[in-house]
Amino acid sequence: MPDWLLPDWPAPAAVRALCSTRAGGVSTGSFQGLNLGAHVGDEPAAVAANRVRLREATGARPVFLQQVHGADVLPLGPDTVDGATADACTTTAQGIACTIMVADCLPVLFTDEAGRRVAAAHAGWRGLAAGVLEHTVEAFHAEGGASQLVAWLGPCIGPDAFEVGDEVRAAFEDLCPGANQFFRPAGPPGKWMADLAGLARLRLRAAGVERLYGNDSSEAWCTVHNPLRFFSHRRDRVSGRFAACIWRD
Repeated sequence: MPDWLLPDWPAPAAVRALCSTRAGGVSTGSFQGLNLGAHVGDEPAAVAANRVRLREATGARPVFLQQVHGADVLPLGPDTVDGATADACTTTAQGIACTIMVADCLPVLFTDEAGRRVAAAHAGWRGLAAGVLEHTVEAFHAEGGASQLVAWLGPCIGPDAFEVGDEVRAAFEDLCPGANQFFRPAGPPGKWMADLAGLARLRLRAAGVERLYGNDSSEAWCTVHNPLRFFSHRRDRVSGRFAACIWRD
């Protein structure tokens, strides 16, 4: 397997997960490497070839969503096709990979301790504020609730690269006590540096998910500051997409 991320977390043996990087693909130019996004201007044949490589690496069928920075969670089954509008997905079926594409937003993977269900969520700041993580957690309630969940946070824009305005800070401070600790002044009045992964951890813990792994907000996880490994829309404007996937064998 190329230089991809394999989550280091206590998932059940039947649950598999990975997060791709730029490595291992056929795209060129601004999309150099394994671009999986069909909506960003890359050659369709290159994207198709890259998606085949992802499928071969997983041994499962990745389902690609049309992500809109919302909070809807789509149940996946054998007949689910690519392109449905949602920002999270979940399944109990084997061989179907819940797949989230990103290029600065935060991918979050979930499973329960028995491995009966898996899920993936796309958490940019808008989706995070809209409750996409909480809605994803709710999909597991029939399996025993949030206390039985394990979550892995993938790469995203880091706290030294994510400048936002007053409206973003206000949105989170109104929603979640303690959110102010994940914002620091950026310099210009009304501008703040935001810790997206930190805000996600805060929201997950508030939803009852305590076992959190992966992105700790350090620079190694920052999409902007690691151009050879990760795509970044904020850094490059024209950018590919990498993906986080989780599935049941």
